[in-house]
Amino acid sequence: MSVSIVQLGSPRAPDEGLRIGTVRRPPRGVPRAEFGARDYYDVWLPNLSPDAELVKQAKAVTSDAEWAAFAKKFRAEMNGGDASKVLDLLAALSRTANFSVGCYCEDESRCHRSILRQLLSERGALIR
Repeated sequence: MSVSIVQLGSPRAPDEGLRIGTVRRPPRGVPRAEFGARDYYDVWLPNLSPDAELVKQAKAVTSDAEWAAFAKKFRAEMNGGDASKVLDLLAALSRTANFSVGCYCEDESRCHRSILRQLLSERGALIR
């Protein structure tokens, strides 16, 4: 059992399990009934995405220093309140079920899902 970190819209692995979308907005131009069938997500969990201001900051990143500043703010956001509890839950679930979390970004190294990977790992999640 484990959690996979994926790009939403990419083909699913055979044993990937439930796909959770950790994005601020649903996919544009895709009917809600087709989100799962088109390999976006089965469940939407926007509280594990950056807030609107941080999304804007992440999209404007052009250097490693800017990315580090974004990552610091996003980590602080995720380590407080309900997001922290959800991450704890997902880490625990990774030991009993296969599922995935993801975002649309093509490059994981410049995507909040890379930070989610780290946060889940720090909580003891089994990551594929």
